[in-house]
Amino acid sequence: MPGYEELDASFKKAVFEKTREQIPYWNLLGLELMDLKKGWARLKLPYSGKLANAGGVAHGGAVFSAADSAVGVALLGMTEKNETISTIEMKINYIKTFSTGDILVEAAIIHKGRNTALGEAHITDGNGKLIAKATATYAIIPQA
Repeated sequence: MPGYEELDASFKKAVFEKTREQIPYWNLLGLELMDLKKGWARLKLPYSGKLANAGGVAHGGAVFSAADSAVGVALLGMTEKNETISTIEMKINYIKTFSTGDILVEAAIIHKGRNTALGEAHITDGNGKLIAKATATYAIIPQA
């Protein structure tokens, strides 16, 4: 991905392992981290029946969760070891439904300050058609 700096290989490996092994919600949804750079991430969410709403398409909350997760992971490569992050506001516009295949979520941090960061997520289906667009604000919290 042009314009985004590569992360330290050991840090990147640790993030991949953590998302696979230590985040039960990701496992519940089936989220998978595909790639990660400083300020940028790509996730995949495969459709399954457990994501369906009453209409038989993916529940908006599943798409929202994927977008939130992607922005959060993109921000991880820009924070210090003694900082944690938390979503403080998020907005999503749904464009089209999703009921088969995978969706891809590409997220980028568009501003990082000392205490907050703003990111955006672009959610597409396997054919590259736009499913949703989201923006998220994160708190950056120093740990003692």
